[in-house]
Formats: sequence, C-alpha cells, structure tokens
Amino acid sequence: MVSPLLAKAAHQGREIVNVTPERAGWTHVGFRAVRLQAGEFEAFGTEARELCLVVLTGTVDVTVDGTTYPALGQRQSVFEEVSPAAVYVPAGSQVQVRAVSAAEVALCTAPAGSTPGSVRVIDPATMRRSVRGKGTNTRYICDVLPHDDPTAAHLLVVEVVTPASHSSSYPPHKHDIEQPPVETQLEETYYHRLNPPQGFAFQRVYTDDRSLDEACAVENHDVVMVPRGYHPVVAPHGYDLYYLNVMAGPNRFWVFKNDPAHEWMLAPASV
Repeated sequence: MVSPLLAKAAHQGREIVNVTPERAGWTHVGFRAVRLQAGEFEAFGTEARELCLVVLTGTVDVTVDGTTYPALGQRQSVFEEVSPAAVYVPAGSQVQVRAVSAAEVALCTAPAGSTPGSVRVIDPATMRRSVRGKGTNTRYICDVLPHDDPTAAHLLVVEVVTPASHSSSYPPHKHDIEQPPVETQLEETYYHRLNPPQGFAFQRVYTDDRSLDEACAVENHDVVMVPRGYHPVVAPHGYDLYYLNVMAGPNRFWVFKNDPAHEWMLAPASV
C-alpha cells in the first residue's frame, strides 16, 4: 500500500507530479514538476501565491507579465555540479514557460506576503554551495532560495545531492513547532531523482510519539510530503540521490530540532 505521504510520479506526459496544499492537507507548500519538449509552452497565473520556478534540466524562456527572460538553464542532469537557473515570481503575475530544448521545470509555491515582491532572476553563480555532514553522512547542498535571502515572503528552496550508500537529512530532524529560536514550523516536500533512474531510496517520516510513522520507498520523480515529524533519507548502494526541498510556514525562518535519540553522533569523537 502506498503511503499517504508519497505522491507517485507519472512517467509519461507533461505533468510529472502535482502536490497542492489541499492534497497535502496543509496550508503553505505547493509543488508541481513538468516536462516540456522543445517548443512546448506552459502558461499559468500565480494568483495569490508566490512562485520560485527552478529549471531542473534543459533550457527555457520564461515570460512574466510580458517581459521575457531568455535561455535560462544549461545543465542536462540534476546530478551535474552546476547550480540551477531559477526565477522568483510574485503573486498576481502571468507566467509563460517556453522550452528551448527538452526541459524539466519545478514550480514551487507558497502564500504571498502582505507586501508584493518583484520578479527576480536568481543567478546560479550567486547560489551558495556547501558540503554537509561527514563520512557516509556527507551530502552536497545548493541553496536556491534560502531563508536569509529577502526575496521571498514564505518560500525556501534548496537542492541536495546524496551519494550512493549515504544518509541525508540525518541525524533525523524536525521543524514542526513555531518556537524560535529553538524550532520553527515549516511544511516540506522532497522531490526525488535517482541516478541511474531505475533506482530507489527510502525516507521515513515519524514523530516522537509515533502517531505518525511512515516509511516511503521512493522512485525517480516521486514526492514525499512532510507535514510534521523527523524525515531522514537513505540512498542505497549504487544509486545517487537528488532531491529538491520546498519549505514554507507562517514565518520564513529555518530552525530545526534533532531527534534526541540520535543526536549523539554529532558529538566530537573521543581521542
């Protein structure tokens, strides 16, 4: 039986996966991924939501309210050591995406803030790249729209590549209580990609009292919804794992709490 937290991908057709707040049963995060063949268009309005459009692969022209931002995106795989092209679009905008080459595009949304923002093309060269963890807990981070970037009202967007046989989002952590500076409340989606694409990975979502405890076997293009609780990920031998995280909550600040049962592994090694 498929977990209620797992949105399975369509492997053919334009729409890969679509997680609306209504589907997820929450308030903030929306996520949609589409594949476009060269010359195809996708047009929509942002309405009352802000949008971060991430060009996962391929090259697209993005037009917002009649202004075109051409030839965004250069990489052919999300596993390349290259940051993605991205565009922030405020609420009340009309958007058209035209594929210059075959492309995969992520549409990450959240409720807009009280003050309207402005369109911003996010230069890949400005995105902060870092390495997190050590040993088989090492993973590689690209901050597309982090919480210290004032562009957005609610959205946070980040890419993570986890090598085969490594863990990620680990030690398990959560961010489901609005109690800064200890912890903040953020809903989250994980959009998973595997290399080679026939692979799989595992993600568990659980709470301290185990009132929520779901284990998801994820395949290429699947989405895991994290409404609350800890949410570690493991990539099996032979398959590298990429995921695009989208987070949003009542306030745009990411502070997490580690599972106390597993926090011991962060202690400095004894001599």
